[in-house]
Amino acid sequence: MRTRVKICGITRVEDALAATGHGCDAIGLVFYEPSPRNVDIQRAAEIVAALPPFVSVVGLFVDAASSEIEHVLSRLRLDVLQFHGDEAPDACRRYGLPYIKAVRVRNETNLLQYADQYNDAKALLLDAYLPGVAGGTGLVFNWDLVPDRFPMPIVLAGGLNPENVAEAICQVRPYAVDVSGGVEQTKGIKDADKIAAFMQGVQNAAL
Repeated sequence: MRTRVKICGITRVEDALAATGHGCDAIGLVFYEPSPRNVDIQRAAEIVAALPPFVSVVGLFVDAASSEIEHVLSRLRLDVLQFHGDEAPDACRRYGLPYIKAVRVRNETNLLQYADQYNDAKALLLDAYLPGVAGGTGLVFNWDLVPDRFPMPIVLAGGLNPENVAEAICQVRPYAVDVSGGVEQTKGIKDADKIAAFMQGVQNAAL
């Protein structure tokens, strides 16, 4: 089975179409104002409306108030919620939608404990840790920290790019990979050639 691919931080319709045109399975929309990849609801709605069928839309939130998330959901179709802050399990479950919980991995991080705590999540997204930064660091964490035979699906993130994605997949064997900065011209603006090369790297890992 080919590793699934989510391209996160989409801010333009043309970038969404480039991502889906090259075969990504999901796009990520960031609803977090400090991020350079933040989108407002109007822009997000334009992006979603332009998507072809069978592409999942993931909404990313960082310690957002429930009223903020509910407002987005009242205006926009999201298939999956991604929580990238310190949200407790109950805060992730309350919306009745599938969710992914992001974990910023450090040497002392007990990933099995997270898997138990967020046992109804569709996956854990493993990202690099950088103090004070919720995500999108462009850093790679130590993949050896991921336990073998992990009890739930893993979405591997953190510093992935066309050059290292095949190696990452071969070592970690994640259900999916998540990329943002690794396929960008500048923060928030994707590069279609880099997207194509990234997808080729994913395909190469399956050979």
